[in-house]
Amino acid sequence: MNLPTRTARPLDHLVLPVAELGQARRRLADLGFTVAEDARHPFGTENACVFFPDNTYLEPLAIASREECEAAALAGNAFVARDHAFRFRQGPEGLSAIVLGTPDAATDHIRYRSCGISGGEMLEFSRPMRLPDGREGLRSFRLAFAADLRAPDFFLFSCQRIRALPVDSALHKHENGVVGIAEVVLSEPNPTDFQYLLQEAVDEREVSAHSFGMDIQAGSAKLSVMNPAGMEAFYGRPVSATERGLRGRAVVFRVTDLEATRALFAQNDIEFAEMGGRLIVPEAPGQGVIFAFGV
Repeated sequence: MNLPTRTARPLDHLVLPVAELGQARRRLADLGFTVAEDARHPFGTENACVFFPDNTYLEPLAIASREECEAAALAGNAFVARDHAFRFRQGPEGLSAIVLGTPDAATDHIRYRSCGISGGEMLEFSRPMRLPDGREGLRSFRLAFAADLRAPDFFLFSCQRIRALPVDSALHKHENGVVGIAEVVLSEPNPTDFQYLLQEAVDEREVSAHSFGMDIQAGSAKLSVMNPAGMEAFYGRPVSATERGLRGRAVVFRVTDLEATRALFAQNDIEFAEMGGRLIVPEAPGQGVIFAFGV
């Protein structure tokens, strides 16, 4: 029997809940990131994104209108409902979702439902964005959600950029030298319990299992699920060996010049440690997970 052809979905962006956009913007600027203007969603959330040359980005996400968010969640908006659930259980900051790029979110939604990992109804929306020349444009997206009830504080979704606008190339230039996302790190005491979820969400069968957990490739970025020993070994971070479910823990960035990044952190009084040839920046207000920087 021939298996259906799979086309692995690349990493598109990461959803990073924050308590307040202004605080997140200040923290990201201190870390040497260039942050785009604030943008409002039509369902009560807002973001201030950080774009990279590898076509990935960070989406710090805040609540602009609690009333609008609650109404959207009650109406079945899975994106807002899951953001609310994350904040209720984990607090206002962290890493709540991995977003995968797709040419066809509707097909992904059908596949997620057939695989038993659908995280809710599809969502399609548009939002205004200021173009590089100062004009206003409209960006449109279609989302398909994947989730596992055993991991209520984390989900994945594929994002189809229906109407994509050009990103000002100046937003791709970061003082810290970051050129893209190399790895996204989750934790779970028994990582392979969530192998099926990741395989189907990414549409990739190939998984690398090892003593510290497992990895799956999503375009140029690696998605890793580490056990407590792995989190301690690679990030110096103790995590519970009994608390089950996926938790967003770290984002690893590629930089062009690690010495320049180190000098910038020293200049801006950024706390960091060095492990395995990388600079490890612990969580701070406005930065809800570990940021690691390496070449």
